[in-house]
Amino acid sequence: MALDDFAKTVIARFPLGFVATVTPDGRPHLSPKGTFLVLDDTTIAFAEIRSPDTMANLKHQPIAEVNFVDQWLRKGVRVRGPVRIIAKGAEFDSLIGKWREVWGDLAGRINALVLISADEIRQITTPPYDDGVTEDEMVALYKDKFAAIYPHEQ
Repeated sequence: MALDDFAKTVIARFPLGFVATVTPDGRPHLSPKGTFLVLDDTTIAFAEIRSPDTMANLKHQPIAEVNFVDQWLRKGVRVRGPVRIIAKGAEFDSLIGKWREVWGDLAGRINALVLISADEIRQITTPPYDDGVTEDEMVALYKDKFAAIYPHEQ
């Protein structure tokens, strides 16, 4: 399934994806990963830096679901699909430059790359959109909320 422009934009602007996996004993596991990139129309990927539990789960059951949310628009995308882990080697070397371009020196700490083929993609929205709230109204509301949480002091 192909990622549309909205999905690509959300992932590029907000590369913190919440990755859901399943433990070997069947329990859900959710872990944020902040290094996501869109590799092509059907593949997203994150850099594994310190994710031993997620990696163990993916080796046991190589499938994941990831949620990305634009917290200002209160819209996002859910991507689900099979996973392929790229260990250091020729293929890793051919891809790591993409992370160096975005995250600079952090790329030196990457142990593996985790590629997720998008089998299922769904847009996520908040219920106020069902009632006619506009994106501009939603952004204004959350600007006010975040300003109250993190006031800027002069």
